[in-house]
Amino acid sequence: MNTFHFPVSGVETPLWLPAVVAFLVSMFMAPGGISGAFLLLPFQVSFLGFSGPAVSPTNLIFNIIAIPSGVIRYWKEKRMVWPLAWALLIGTLPGIFIGAILRINYLPDPRSFKFFVGCVLVYIGSRLAWDVIRKQKKNAGPAPTSFEVKDAVLNFKEIRYSYQNETYRAPTWAVFLLSFIVGIIGGVYGIGGGAIIAPFLIAVFRFQVHSIAGASLFSTLFSSVAGVIFYTLIAPMYAETGLAVTPDWLLGSMFGVGGAAGIYVGARLQKHFPAVVIKGIIAAALLYISINYIAQYFI
Repeated sequence: MNTFHFPVSGVETPLWLPAVVAFLVSMFMAPGGISGAFLLLPFQVSFLGFSGPAVSPTNLIFNIIAIPSGVIRYWKEKRMVWPLAWALLIGTLPGIFIGAILRINYLPDPRSFKFFVGCVLVYIGSRLAWDVIRKQKKNAGPAPTSFEVKDAVLNFKEIRYSYQNETYRAPTWAVFLLSFIVGIIGGVYGIGGGAIIAPFLIAVFRFQVHSIAGASLFSTLFSSVAGVIFYTLIAPMYAETGLAVTPDWLLGSMFGVGGAAGIYVGARLQKHFPAVVIKGIIAAALLYISINYIAQYFI
């Protein structure tokens, strides 16, 4: 099998492999408002052998290229909770910058931090899994037929919107705090934050899964843009230390091309799946990756 050499990262792999892997991951994750970057990161580290700080901004490049197709799809179908999207973005941005600094200066091999993130993801994944079990027992019906988000409001007190004749709300300060913390984690790992934000909105704030996917992807997209710019600007400061910080644009772009197709397909298919199915997919992915993070701490 012919392999291609990516000069920046040093990765050698068939040229088609990153795109195919990204397509499959994104297609299954996009219905839940997740790009799939949190699954691509361990793939790059463990399978492709790409580790070190540079893998984080490379993963963010995937988000930048892959996510717009899904955001446009959700926006055109009026499935975007814009007040939630802006609140998530405003809270995430400062966290992304802090996370990037932590990644480069203090967490070149962040095993302990991965253990912490693994524990958080186990908690969220378990809550989603339990919710799936309860819904199955209640014989949850088919996917809804109307997906338009209505009466979305953002003020200092709460974020509120209507969907499927129900009103959903959460304290504004809680959403900002969540976004800020997730931004730090996303800056460290290069995952954009959607993998934590979307499940948290579903499991803790009890938002409807079909309604928050667009907002989650939106905030992940622009926080990823900020993260890549920041990593690129500070890369020359670490050139003399031998620490690789510059992203591999070619590798990230190959992931992004496959991800763009996958997220578009996932966003298009979302309305055909009941919420319990989407939650089940997210819960399984979270539990898989979190258990791996925790296990790596002890190996």
